[in-house]
Amino acid sequence: MGLTIQQIRDNTTRARHLMQRSRQQHFAVGAFNIDNQETLIAVARAAQKLNAPVMVEVSDGEVKAMGLENLRDMVDNYKQEYGVEMYINLDHSPTVEACKQAIDTGYEFIHIDISQANHDASEEEIIAKTKEVVEYAKFTGALVESEPHYFGGSSNLHKEDIDYEEIKKTFSTPEGTKSFVEATGIDTYAAAVGNLHGKYPVPKELDLELLQKIRDSIDCQISLHGGSGTPLHFFEEAARIGVSKININSDMRYVFRKGLEKVLAENPDEYAVVKLMPQVYEAVQAVVEEKINAFGSAGKAVL
Repeated sequence: MGLTIQQIRDNTTRARHLMQRSRQQHFAVGAFNIDNQETLIAVARAAQKLNAPVMVEVSDGEVKAMGLENLRDMVDNYKQEYGVEMYINLDHSPTVEACKQAIDTGYEFIHIDISQANHDASEEEIIAKTKEVVEYAKFTGALVESEPHYFGGSSNLHKEDIDYEEIKKTFSTPEGTKSFVEATGIDTYAAAVGNLHGKYPVPKELDLELLQKIRDSIDCQISLHGGSGTPLHFFEEAARIGVSKININSDMRYVFRKGLEKVLAENPDEYAVVKLMPQVYEAVQAVVEEKINAFGSAGKAVL
């Protein structure tokens, strides 16, 4: 069932209030990717247990697999069933058209990422298309996120070490951040300070001094993508500095896959999948709870 425009606007108003609270109270909201219903259940149960606000986020591939409107309905159903503060973020959407569809469907958070589809997209093109989404989002009040260039890595398990000398070439700068935010009018800036998509054999390291300079250069919200595989103390400090949103995907996918492999091996004669899944999503829930505690968002839900 679709939401009315008033319901959508009420939801986006609450989402904006959440972002304001995160800055005032120095916590970050976890944005957790879901591949399936089981992962959504894990996120909802973690949010309920810790009384934490959460974002469920879906990429272009996940939208194509599960359906844009179906995802909206699923999140609303579980939000009501578990009594949690939960929103949807369209993550790394490669086109303006897809962003507009999500805005019309009532997604509260929209991430327009032109460089995802075209790594060589010019800053002029990225700014122009981001501005188009920002303008369109004013109808519902959805919050728009973007960045001025391609963000490295992929949401998978990587075997190579992190080449920080190469990664540093794509770090955000305070000057570039300020210029991009002013040019686009976005609500959230996706900062690059050592965060990297995917899970690597070595821990990630965030440049917190650079993050503080970026925070000082703009008034809008800051997000950190590629949170998986990051030592938790970096998240605690990032929230203190003023990061409002942190994305987690690969850590969840990893425990889901490993948990599924384990339960299948332990139950070779069980073919009722519904009986196998609780152990799997309980493992995912544990990851979500760990991140929520590190982000400082436990106990911050407003229902």
